[in-house]
Amino acid sequence: MSNKENMLLHACCAPCTTVPLQRLSEQYMVDVFFYNPNIYPEAEYEFRRQEIIRLGERWNFNVFVGPYDTNEWFNRIHGFENEPERGARCEICIRMRLEKTAQLARERGYKIFTSTLSLSPLKSVKMIHRLGEDIEKETGVSFIRSDFKKKDGFRQSVVISNQEKLYRQDYCGCVYSRNK
Repeated sequence: MSNKENMLLHACCAPCTTVPLQRLSEQYMVDVFFYNPNIYPEAEYEFRRQEIIRLGERWNFNVFVGPYDTNEWFNRIHGFENEPERGARCEICIRMRLEKTAQLARERGYKIFTSTLSLSPLKSVKMIHRLGEDIEKETGVSFIRSDFKKKDGFRQSVVISNQEKLYRQDYCGCVYSRNK
Protein backbone atom coordinates (compact mmCIF):
# COMPACT_ATOMS: atom_id res chain seq x y z
CA MET A 1 0.00 0.00 0.00
CA SER A 2 1.42 3.35 -1.07
CA ASN A 3 1.23 6.45 1.08
CA LYS A 4 1.29 8.66 -2.00
CA GLU A 5 -1.65 11.01 -2.42
CA ASN A 6 -4.08 10.30 -5.28
CA MET A 7 -4.19 12.77 -8.16
CA LEU A 8 -6.44 13.11 -11.19
CA LEU A 9 -4.56 14.14 -14.31
CA HIS A 10 -6.48 15.64 -17.22
CA ALA A 11 -5.01 14.24 -20.45
CA CYS A 12 -5.43 15.72 -23.89
CA CYS A 13 -3.81 12.76 -25.66
CA ALA A 14 -1.51 9.80 -25.07
CA PRO A 15 1.75 11.44 -26.24
CA CYS A 16 1.23 14.45 -23.95
CA THR A 17 0.49 12.11 -21.03
CA THR A 18 3.85 10.32 -21.11
CA VAL A 19 6.21 12.82 -19.47
CA PRO A 20 3.67 14.30 -17.03
CA LEU A 21 2.70 10.83 -15.84
CA GLN A 22 6.33 9.82 -15.35
CA ARG A 23 7.13 12.97 -13.41
CA LEU A 24 3.97 13.02 -11.29
CA SER A 25 4.15 9.30 -10.47
CA GLU A 26 7.30 9.94 -8.46
CA GLN A 27 5.19 11.81 -5.91
CA TYR A 28 1.54 10.83 -6.54
CA MET A 29 -0.71 7.90 -7.38
CA VAL A 30 -1.98 9.19 -10.72
CA ASP A 31 -5.20 8.33 -12.50
CA VAL A 32 -5.93 9.87 -15.89
CA PHE A 33 -9.07 11.61 -17.15
CA PHE A 34 -9.50 11.88 -20.91
CA TYR A 35 -12.01 14.66 -21.49
CA ASN A 36 -11.72 16.52 -24.78
CA PRO A 37 -15.00 17.52 -26.44
CA ASN A 38 -12.98 19.99 -28.53
CA ILE A 39 -11.44 17.27 -30.71
CA TYR A 40 -12.67 17.24 -34.29
CA PRO A 41 -13.65 15.22 -36.22
CA GLU A 42 -15.15 12.44 -34.15
CA ALA A 43 -12.90 9.87 -35.85
CA GLU A 44 -9.88 11.85 -34.56
CA TYR A 45 -11.41 11.93 -31.08
CA GLU A 46 -11.99 8.18 -31.17
CA PHE A 47 -8.44 7.51 -32.32
CA ARG A 48 -6.98 9.64 -29.49
CA ARG A 49 -9.32 7.99 -26.98
CA GLN A 50 -8.17 4.54 -28.04
CA GLU A 51 -4.50 5.59 -27.80
CA ILE A 52 -4.83 6.82 -24.20
CA ILE A 53 -6.61 3.60 -23.25
CA ARG A 54 -3.87 1.57 -24.95
CA LEU A 55 -1.15 3.53 -23.11
CA GLY A 56 -3.02 3.02 -19.83
CA GLU A 57 -3.05 -0.72 -20.39
CA ARG A 58 0.67 -0.80 -21.30
CA TRP A 59 1.80 1.50 -18.48
CA ASN A 60 -0.75 0.24 -15.95
CA PHE A 61 -2.69 3.37 -15.01
CA ASN A 62 -6.43 3.96 -14.72
CA VAL A 63 -8.13 5.94 -17.47
CA PHE A 64 -11.51 7.57 -17.03
CA VAL A 65 -13.16 8.78 -20.23
CA GLY A 66 -15.48 11.75 -20.07
CA PRO A 67 -18.40 12.37 -22.41
CA TYR A 68 -17.80 13.60 -25.93
CA ASP A 69 -20.15 16.56 -25.47
CA THR A 70 -19.31 18.60 -28.54
CA ASN A 71 -22.57 20.57 -28.36
CA GLU A 72 -21.58 22.07 -25.01
CA TRP A 73 -18.12 22.86 -26.36
CA PHE A 74 -19.46 24.60 -29.48
CA ASN A 75 -21.96 26.52 -27.35
CA ARG A 76 -19.21 27.74 -25.03
CA ILE A 77 -16.81 28.87 -27.75
CA HIS A 78 -19.51 30.42 -29.94
CA GLY A 79 -18.37 33.86 -31.07
CA PHE A 80 -14.69 33.02 -30.50
CA GLU A 81 -14.15 30.79 -33.53
CA ASN A 82 -11.63 33.17 -35.15
CA GLU A 83 -9.49 33.65 -32.06
CA PRO A 84 -5.80 32.74 -32.39
CA GLU A 85 -4.15 29.87 -30.56
CA ARG A 86 -3.70 30.91 -26.89
CA GLY A 87 -6.58 33.38 -27.28
CA ALA A 88 -10.04 33.55 -25.72
CA ARG A 89 -11.28 30.39 -27.48
CA CYS A 90 -8.43 28.36 -25.98
CA GLU A 91 -9.09 29.85 -22.56
CA ILE A 92 -12.75 28.84 -22.73
CA CYS A 93 -11.82 25.35 -23.93
CA ILE A 94 -9.15 24.81 -21.29
CA ARG A 95 -11.45 26.09 -18.55
CA MET A 96 -14.17 23.67 -19.61
CA ARG A 97 -11.79 20.71 -19.50
CA LEU A 98 -10.21 21.70 -16.18
CA GLU A 99 -13.65 22.31 -14.61
CA LYS A 100 -14.81 18.85 -15.63
CA THR A 101 -11.58 17.32 -14.27
CA ALA A 102 -11.95 19.05 -10.90
CA GLN A 103 -15.63 18.04 -10.71
CA LEU A 104 -14.77 14.39 -11.34
CA ALA A 105 -11.89 14.64 -8.87
CA ARG A 106 -14.22 15.97 -6.18
CA GLU A 107 -16.88 13.32 -6.93
CA ARG A 108 -14.32 10.50 -6.68
CA GLY A 109 -12.51 11.80 -3.62
CA TYR A 110 -9.30 13.10 -5.20
CA LYS A 111 -7.92 16.13 -3.41
CA ILE A 112 -5.66 17.29 -6.25
CA PHE A 113 -5.70 17.61 -10.02
CA THR A 114 -3.63 18.99 -12.87
CA SER A 115 -3.39 18.73 -16.65
CA THR A 116 -0.99 17.58 -19.34
CA LEU A 117 -1.77 20.73 -21.34
CA SER A 118 1.31 22.58 -20.08
CA LEU A 119 3.52 20.15 -22.05
CA SER A 120 2.52 21.80 -25.32
CA PRO A 121 4.68 24.65 -26.60
CA LEU A 122 1.44 26.08 -28.07
CA LYS A 123 -0.34 26.47 -24.73
CA SER A 124 0.08 29.33 -22.27
CA VAL A 125 1.26 27.96 -18.93
CA LYS A 126 0.26 31.21 -17.24
CA MET A 127 -3.29 30.82 -18.54
CA ILE A 128 -3.48 27.17 -17.48
CA HIS A 129 -2.24 28.03 -13.98
CA ARG A 130 -4.63 30.96 -13.61
CA LEU A 131 -7.59 28.84 -14.71
CA GLY A 132 -6.55 25.92 -12.50
CA GLU A 133 -6.25 28.19 -9.48
CA ASP A 134 -9.68 29.74 -10.19
CA ILE A 135 -11.22 26.28 -10.43
CA GLU A 136 -9.44 25.23 -7.23
CA LYS A 137 -11.20 28.12 -5.44
CA GLU A 138 -14.55 27.14 -6.98
CA THR A 139 -14.32 23.39 -6.23
CA GLY A 140 -11.98 23.03 -3.26
CA VAL A 141 -9.85 20.54 -5.20
CA SER A 142 -6.20 21.63 -5.17
CA PHE A 143 -4.62 22.43 -8.52
CA ILE A 144 -0.97 21.48 -8.94
CA ARG A 145 0.94 24.04 -11.00
CA SER A 146 3.16 22.26 -13.49
CA ASP A 147 5.08 23.24 -16.58
CA PHE A 148 5.85 19.91 -18.16
CA LYS A 149 7.69 21.38 -21.14
CA LYS A 150 10.50 22.42 -18.77
CA LYS A 151 13.54 20.15 -18.51
CA ASP A 152 13.09 19.22 -22.18
CA GLY A 153 9.69 17.64 -21.48
CA PHE A 154 8.17 18.16 -24.91
CA ARG A 155 11.15 16.63 -26.72
CA GLN A 156 11.16 13.71 -24.25
CA SER A 157 7.47 13.12 -24.99
CA VAL A 158 8.27 12.89 -28.71
CA VAL A 159 11.02 10.33 -28.04
CA ILE A 160 8.77 8.25 -25.75
CA SER A 161 5.89 8.46 -28.24
CA ASN A 162 8.15 7.10 -30.97
CA GLN A 163 9.36 4.29 -28.68
CA GLU A 164 5.77 3.42 -27.73
CA LYS A 165 4.56 3.86 -31.33
CA LEU A 166 1.94 6.39 -30.22
CA TYR A 167 0.01 8.42 -32.73
CA ARG A 168 1.14 12.08 -32.62
CA GLN A 169 -1.38 14.50 -34.05
CA ASP A 170 -0.36 17.73 -35.80
CA TYR A 171 -3.02 20.04 -34.32
CA CYS A 172 -4.49 20.60 -30.86
CA GLY A 173 -7.72 18.93 -31.77
CA CYS A 174 -10.32 21.58 -32.47
CA VAL A 175 -11.61 22.29 -35.93
CA TYR A 176 -10.33 25.88 -35.73
CA SER A 177 -6.73 24.92 -34.96
CA ARG A 178 -6.90 22.28 -37.69
CA ASN A 179 -7.78 24.94 -40.25
CA LYS A 180 -4.81 27.18 -39.38
